[in-house]
Amino acid sequence: MAGRWTAEEHPRAKWVVLSNTTLGTLLAMINSSVVLISLPAIFNGLRLDPLQPGNISYLLWMLMGYMLVTAVLVVTLGRLGDIFGRVRIYNAGFLVFTLTSVVLSLDPFHGGAGALWLIGWRVVQAVGGSMLMASSAAIITDAFPVSQRGMALGVNVVAGISGSFIGLLLGGLLAQWNWRSVFWVNVPIGLLGTVWAYRSLHDTGVRRPARIDWWGNITFAVGLTALLAAITYGIQPYGGSTMGWANPWVLSGLIGGTGVLALFCVIEARSAEPMFPLRLFRNATFAGGSAGTLLGSVARGGLQFMLIVWLQGIWLPLHGYDYADTPLWAGIYLIPLTIGFLAAGPIAGHLSDRFGARPFAAGGLVVIAASFGGLLVLPTDFGYTSFALLVFLNGLGSGLFSAPNTSMIMSSVPPEARGAASGMRATFQNAGMVLSIGVFFSLMVAGLSGSLPATLSGGLTAQGVPAQAAHAFAALPPVGTLFAAFLGYDPIQQLLGPQVLGQLPPGHAAVLTGREFFPHLISGPFHDGLVVVFWLAIAMSLVAAVASLVRGRAGNTAGTDTVSEPDAAAARTR
Repeated sequence: MAGRWTAEEHPRAKWVVLSNTTLGTLLAMINSSVVLISLPAIFNGLRLDPLQPGNISYLLWMLMGYMLVTAVLVVTLGRLGDIFGRVRIYNAGFLVFTLTSVVLSLDPFHGGAGALWLIGWRVVQAVGGSMLMASSAAIITDAFPVSQRGMALGVNVVAGISGSFIGLLLGGLLAQWNWRSVFWVNVPIGLLGTVWAYRSLHDTGVRRPARIDWWGNITFAVGLTALLAAITYGIQPYGGSTMGWANPWVLSGLIGGTGVLALFCVIEARSAEPMFPLRLFRNATFAGGSAGTLLGSVARGGLQFMLIVWLQGIWLPLHGYDYADTPLWAGIYLIPLTIGFLAAGPIAGHLSDRFGARPFAAGGLVVIAASFGGLLVLPTDFGYTSFALLVFLNGLGSGLFSAPNTSMIMSSVPPEARGAASGMRATFQNAGMVLSIGVFFSLMVAGLSGSLPATLSGGLTAQGVPAQAAHAFAALPPVGTLFAAFLGYDPIQQLLGPQVLGQLPPGHAAVLTGREFFPHLISGPFHDGLVVVFWLAIAMSLVAAVASLVRGRAGNTAGTDTVSEPDAAAARTR
């Protein structure tokens, strides 16, 4: 086909592919976390009160809308890339992502209307991000020989996942200036990447004309959206309960979503041209690697959210930081996590080309489990050196796991299925992040529910707050207190109000509204929930390690050694 080039004809072509796809993946993943750390500034800029019950939904959808859409769409877009061209889908993604960044930064509203503007356009932006993530690993696999594939995928995956860490620091820095800058920063990078991609990238992989599996696409999108949306609302209060798992709409979403996904599996098993090739799971390496991706993503996402709550809501205020400054400093204090990941990721990708991917993938997950064990015994008001070493160790484990795991998955599939496989891998990763919010926040709220009300009531009455006002404060849903801590927000002054505080001795009122009272008050109940959360993360990491070691039978084994060099070369030149 005219316009195609091969690595043999243009030796530098594969490095152009790697550079551009790494930029695209980095940009997409930064935006999955940059809003996370910027939410206090966004809520202030939109004049939203995070303690109002109705505003919890805005917060959750700002967090999860982007990840939900990417989880739903990446498989479909990866399959479309196999049919119409992976580079075509990728290039369109860069353009969509850049244009929506401009629209997001121009939000003209305040309050709920402003929040809905951001949520709606973040959904559109996620479509562009999905196009980037669905195609990048497949384009790299097409361009690089087997002997360099682990290294190339390692660089791309490390850039992507490190983007979720870099977004924390970048969001904290930008939010100090102006919350709109969180979206402005995408525009020059997006314009550069879009022009570069359209000028430099060409399809060299296998393109196979096929019909679009409409019923598969529809059932997958409806089922996964219903399931993940139900999990989102399950952590919000319902009636007199601290969580919403008894809400009929939540139950309908959980049961109905699971049923539609079961129907999706039936449709895909019978489809001649499936969107989600279930036959790939017959390959033990693909199945084990995918399970490792999902469980590792859940554990990593849970860590990210819990550490931000821990730092912004408790540790930083206890150490004298103003609540307005906690997002920036939370990003700074999490730098060792990024350093550990960046230190291990590229090296693991390179070494997995020589020694095999499984030992690195499984070993990285064991290191992650060990870091969770260390965090489990760390006191709530920890010494920073111990904390830094443990989060560095967690980042190191993630770096050891991520690139070999991706190389193992992508090398286990035939060339014509790489787009779908890349999308499936991204779906498991993004769905794991959404699941982590539901699972870990539910466990945390359950842990808080047991001890938080009595702790709040006792702490307030000890400072002279009337029993009726103290009990009313303590009766607030724990999820509200958790999100107040998540946003680095002290709710006591606002919820008690000047009427109650004005009746107290000045010394008691000063203690109640000081930086340390609320963090001290919730630190014990928070640690109770943290213990449950981290034990689950340890279990998930160890199960994922076992899954990563699974090998197929002889003749049906996959890994970095399954695709021969001649096959890879043929895939690039066809």
